[in-house]
Parts: sequence; structure tokens; C-alpha cells
Amino acid sequence: MITFVLVHGAWHGAWAWDRVVPLLHAAGVRTLTPDLNTRSDRGLHDDAEAVVAAVDEVRDGEVVLVGHSYAGLVVRQAADVRPDAVGHVVLVDGWAGPDGASLLGLAPDSFGQAVRAAAETRGDGWRVPAPPPAAFGITGDGDWLAARLLPQPLRTFTEQTRLGGGVDRIGGTAICCRPQTYPFESFGEAVGYRTLTLDGPHDVMLTDPEPLARLLLAVVQEREARSLG
Repeated sequence: MITFVLVHGAWHGAWAWDRVVPLLHAAGVRTLTPDLNTRSDRGLHDDAEAVVAAVDEVRDGEVVLVGHSYAGLVVRQAADVRPDAVGHVVLVDGWAGPDGASLLGLAPDSFGQAVRAAAETRGDGWRVPAPPPAAFGITGDGDWLAARLLPQPLRTFTEQTRLGGGVDRIGGTAICCRPQTYPFESFGEAVGYRTLTLDGPHDVMLTDPEPLARLLLAVVQEREARSLG
């Protein structure tokens, strides 16, 4: 049986997948949704270790690691640690790069400057307050999202990934939302992933859970069909 390990992005929590999980369960797959917000001072490497621990919980079947946004970097490092346990990596509007990449190293300078300024002026120098829901494509009544968003440790954005080549043995898919906010399609292509587009904002798992779930299931079904063929 397939197990999707669904990893939330920056400022979010495991709740980000609440609308997708029931749809995947209805299709007969298992899910795990690790919460990365267990340490206020955590970095990217701590988050990758939390995902590795989730992968280790799966005792049978194939693991598909799914990382949204910042968690694209996290799941690739976790997959690199457990290449024999992970069958596929999926990025959902995910940041990705080679060994030594960091989110601020991949992002435009303007993004890095804004993040560092926010941490300095409103986050005691080490945490980044959550941006408004509109930054994630949530328009209209975003109060429900604003109430759930948490500050993000700056270290998660500055730490560089540690990849030893294991992740390169694992196939991957980059699901890229339209309209595009950052060059997620280019990030996916640069690491050798097939890219697919999905109409919806950056937080597509909240606004359009059904199309996203269908696409995640289709990725798995296509892989199974190829293995049988």
C-alpha cells in the first residue's frame, strides 16, 4: 500500500493537509502528516530529521514524500537519507536545488531582504512573522488562515541542504501552481523532475484540495502502470 507523507511549508502546520487527507484515504492510500513546529529554534536539518522519523514509521509498502513550498527542500534531504524507503518525491510549488541549496539562496534578493528585515524588526532577530494570507493566494476572508499561521525560524531559510546523492536515485514530480509566484517549475526541472501544472494559488491544498488529490493519485497510478508494463 502507498503511504503519502505530506509535509507542510513555512508558517503552516500539519493542518494544512486536512482537506486533502480524507480524499486520499477514500482512494485507499495511507497518509502521515508530520508537524514541523515542535521546536521554536529549529532549522532545516531538524525538519528533515522529523520527516525521516515519519518515513521510518512506515513498515510496509511504498512511501511517497510530498513537500509544499519550503518543505520541498526538506523532503529532498529526507529522501536522500532514506533512498531505499522512498519511492517517489513530489513537490507542490516546492523550492528545490542541489546539495548546499537554501531557500534564501534560491529566492530573489528582494525576498531575502524582506524576510531578514521582518525577523530583525518583529521577530527578535531569529524568527520570521507570518505574512498575510494574501501572500499564499488566499483572498477574501483569510482570517481563518491568519489565525493558524505561526512564525518561522529564520534558520530554516538559511541552512543549506546536505545531499549525498541518494535523492538522485529517486524519481520526482514537481506540481506547479498557476499563476506562478516563484520559478517552481524551473526548480523542478533543474533537479530532473517531471513538471505538471495545476490551476490554483500557492496554498492550493487549502483552496483546491480535490484537483490536488487527483493529481497526487495520478502520479502514483502512472508509476504503478509503468512498473507493470
